[in-house]
Amino acid sequence: MPSILFVFTSAANTLTGEPTGWYLPEAAHPYYVLAPHAKIDFAAPKGPNPPLDQASVDAYKGDEECIKFLADETVKEKLTNAKLLTDVKVSDYDAIFYPGGWGPVLDLAFDPINAKLASDFWTAGKLVASVCHGPAALVDAVDADGKSIFAGRNFTGFSDAEEEYLGTTKVSRLFFVSLPCDLCDNHMVRTLQRAPFLLEDKIISLGGSFTKADKLFGSHVVVDGRLITGQNPSSATDTGKAILKALE
Repeated sequence: MPSILFVFTSAANTLTGEPTGWYLPEAAHPYYVLAPHAKIDFAAPKGPNPPLDQASVDAYKGDEECIKFLADETVKEKLTNAKLLTDVKVSDYDAIFYPGGWGPVLDLAFDPINAKLASDFWTAGKLVASVCHGPAALVDAVDADGKSIFAGRNFTGFSDAEEEYLGTTKVSRLFFVSLPCDLCDNHMVRTLQRAPFLLEDKIISLGGSFTKADKLFGSHVVVDGRLITGQNPSSATDTGKAILKALE
């Protein structure tokens, strides 16, 4: 039976102070696709009890798998005993998977221990998977030559268009001291209010090729070799299925 490591965020608040954490369906849906076929362990930068985004509980309070996940004694035990990233042995697993939520953009994206862990999974020939904002955890992951694992590969994740629909972006002026003020209006940047970067833009800057569903919040999964990415919460089940298919 294959083994999979689910890595959760430990970030509990956004840059603007709102509560955040891991997003419930993005863990629950893949978990129940994979659990009958694989051994699953949980880990997080701070180890036990990674914070759950309450907004995701509220949004999916009628979802059967989410309800089951929250009540599942095995899941509760795994969360209570989530490993520190420093305690993870890559050789124990066949795949690593990052659920989303705002959290990964805030902590895992900047965590050198996580960057090494993800890189080690990749260079060891393991599956590397994520969904929604989860790919943020992989922005510093590199191959054996030190290149981003996204360079020259196709990926998806929570799109700029979806961010804009939710009203989480803002447009700012870039001020260059060396430029006349009348030129400043021509230099505009779109940024996130809650997190340090927009996922789509960031990974494109690393050399990745972004694709997305035909409609906002539609399910979309990209499999490019050992790299598996899902676009949004609606893609969580299909991401789990893609991981399972790759393992088989």
